[in-house]
Amino acid sequence: MRRRLAAIIIKEFVQLVRDPRTLALALLMPVIQLLLFGYAITTEVEHLPTVVFDQSQSQESRALIQRFVNSRFFDITARAANLREVQSQIDGGRARVGIVIPPDFAASLQAGRPAQVQVIVDASDPLVARSALSTAEAIGQVASLEIVGQLLARSGTPNNGLPLEIRTRAWYNPDLRSVNFMVPGLLAVVLQMLTMMLTAVAIVRERELGTLEQLVATPIRKTELMLGKILPYVTLGYVDITLALLIAAYWFRVPIRGSLVLLYALALIFYLATLGQGILISTVSRTQRQAMQGSFFLFLPTILLSGFMFPREGMPLVIQWIGYALPLTYFLIIVRGIILKGIGFLELTNQIIPLAILGLFFFTVSVLRFQKRLE
Repeated sequence: MRRRLAAIIIKEFVQLVRDPRTLALALLMPVIQLLLFGYAITTEVEHLPTVVFDQSQSQESRALIQRFVNSRFFDITARAANLREVQSQIDGGRARVGIVIPPDFAASLQAGRPAQVQVIVDASDPLVARSALSTAEAIGQVASLEIVGQLLARSGTPNNGLPLEIRTRAWYNPDLRSVNFMVPGLLAVVLQMLTMMLTAVAIVRERELGTLEQLVATPIRKTELMLGKILPYVTLGYVDITLALLIAAYWFRVPIRGSLVLLYALALIFYLATLGQGILISTVSRTQRQAMQGSFFLFLPTILLSGFMFPREGMPLVIQWIGYALPLTYFLIIVRGIILKGIGFLELTNQIIPLAILGLFFFTVSVLRFQKRLE
């Protein structure tokens, strides 16, 4: 019995060694998962890009802005000349917070009158919005207490009420409904999963059955073969996105404010990337099991680092840069921007350009590798 058991054990180890792809995945997957979960999963939000519209241009307004910077929650990334620029920065995703200081801010404080400051927060992500809103209110309260102390020391009489009032506004998702944030994100994730995994597995399955070689032996050109393989999955992706939008609008009551025509057009760019990833996985996989393992190996970091579940602002800078190489990072902003914000092509340019570059890169590399495998 011992000999038979030892023989089986040795046989399995030999098979593992002879399959370096499976062995590498088995050894690397736990390490990569621990690193990703350890660094990516965070509910702490810091360094939110912030646009400031300072109409006061006074020592008092600069001191207040510095308080926001010192909190480490807000990074001043832009200065606006009017409210339209503030809206443009937040609509385009270049800023998550807007601070608007009125012209009479300093005069009101010096005269002992209540001074109001407006803080606008992009609430499409409720987790980020709650942190930003609570932090802004806390900064206002601390500043008010210090100003009260200064006025009391100067005049000897207490001030009625708080001298500084932070008025917060939550844009795009004023009720801070988590479903409004998660459902559009799930739409993008489902499209990534279906187009990438199904493409990878389908091509490997044909290779295992020998039907792919039979197709190559026919007069069909390689370009026609590639289009014939991917176009059904593009069609399936559009059917899925339509079903997902219907469920989001009529079941979860997610408001759809933007152009669906624009969303469908930009989805095609996203499909270039995901289908390219699927084809690329199929070229390095020999079996369907390896294709599934490879898809999961790529899919997991995509979920964690793209901003689907956890705010990217709380991740280390190195992890954020890795996320920039993932097409889903940009498509999530596009989907949520169109559905929740109702923004258009110009506001999404910063997301469309890198998504198109990644899409062309993945698709071109995968097609070249796939054609090489057919030769």
